[in-house]
Amino acid sequence: MKDSVRGHLDAMLLAVLEPGPLHGYAVIEALRQRSGGRFDLPTGTVYPALRALERAGYLTGDWSTVGGRKRRTYRLTGSGRRALAAERTEWLAYSRALDATLAEGT
Repeated sequence: MKDSVRGHLDAMLLAVLEPGPLHGYAVIEALRQRSGGRFDLPTGTVYPALRALERAGYLTGDWSTVGGRKRRTYRLTGSGRRALAAERTEWLAYSRALDATLAEGT
């Protein structure tokens, strides 16, 4: 996993699932699309993180069969929405501090 993603993956996954439920591969595609291709993460990174978020109570998952293939579809829980809001607040404070630190000529 790229260092730029480390520590932010959970928030990124919660944000991608905020609009509605997605199966695992669609989560990976949504991350890729929303990041303009910058976050092209392998299944070995995303699936364990989705399972951990489910165990933490931030996601629920349901199995379905589509085209003869079993898929697990994930959706945010109320706890997941609250965690995402907290992550966004923390990210805004962090990014403002980083912007101020990196600003040229200050």
